[in-house]
Amino acid sequence: MKWNARPLVHRAEYRILVATDDFETSQWIKTFTDARWSHTHRGWHVPDTERNRAVFRLAPKIDKSPDKSIVQQVARFKLWLQSRRYSENTVKTYADALICFLTFFVHKTVDEIDIDDLILFNNEYILEQKLSASYQNQIVNAVKLYFAQIQHRKLDVELIHRPKRQKLLPNVLSKAEVKMLLEAHVNFKHKVMLCMIYSCGLRSSELVGLKPTDIQSDRNVVVIRQAKGKKDRIVPLSPLILDMLRQYYTGYKPKVWLFEGNQPGAPFSAKSLQFVLKEAVRKTQIQKPVTLHWLRHSYATHLLESGTDLRYIQELLGHNSSKTTEIYTHVSTQSIQMIKSPFDDL
Repeated sequence: MKWNARPLVHRAEYRILVATDDFETSQWIKTFTDARWSHTHRGWHVPDTERNRAVFRLAPKIDKSPDKSIVQQVARFKLWLQSRRYSENTVKTYADALICFLTFFVHKTVDEIDIDDLILFNNEYILEQKLSASYQNQIVNAVKLYFAQIQHRKLDVELIHRPKRQKLLPNVLSKAEVKMLLEAHVNFKHKVMLCMIYSCGLRSSELVGLKPTDIQSDRNVVVIRQAKGKKDRIVPLSPLILDMLRQYYTGYKPKVWLFEGNQPGAPFSAKSLQFVLKEAVRKTQIQKPVTLHWLRHSYATHLLESGTDLRYIQELLGHNSSKTTEIYTHVSTQSIQMIKSPFDDL
């Protein structure tokens, strides 16, 4: 029997890749527990155990504490991100992406990783597992930043082919559907939170980050502090929402945050806020996979349909580029509904 064996990390698992052109050897390898064929590597791979290492004449595993090494590298990367004041969400996203990448090459040192490995990761891990284009871009961004700033290596990570971004239209609810959602809850606090998101076009993180002092009733505005991109902005405060907030404040008396959780002084959690929306959707029986961000999309689209200038909508949403805001022109139905189909003239 003839074969060529080497260690492999496949889908974050330790494996042994066995390449052979001999039919009898292939049939023999297939009898191993959890033997799998890899189209990418053109060979069989089996679990990386001491027994299999002995069978395929590989040296016993040496405990080099790869996990500890990965932890150290990720810790350095997180410190660099935090010192540059990246948001907590970005730090976590990039750190998780780097862990995934380094774990895939756990049998190599960071210095040994080269361009071919980057392309292999793209094909063997991201594409083979059919991961999303947005996740692939997150991996690319994290790896690029890590090698440039931590390893100080000129590694052309652009060879991890970036996928073309999908041009998806934002999901928008009709005004009737929004009204049903906002009126679904009996719990007044939950109702006020959902009304705030829609009436001000807030992200969920922006809502739970509000403090009572951010509601400036004398100016009829809400101040959104240090939102996405570390930017402050103001949005108009509806008189109807102001009345609801006054009732809410009298009944709940928040201490630190405008909307607090079960523990006084602790903000309402984003996960609990998602559950609040889920319950509202269940009560209305709307047959759509509604998310909190749909309310923000609906706010922008309804503003556009009511004649609000796109430049103002950009400011209200806190978009850096007008191109981001222009996507709402593609879902606004006001102008589209005025177009007469040539079919009507037949």
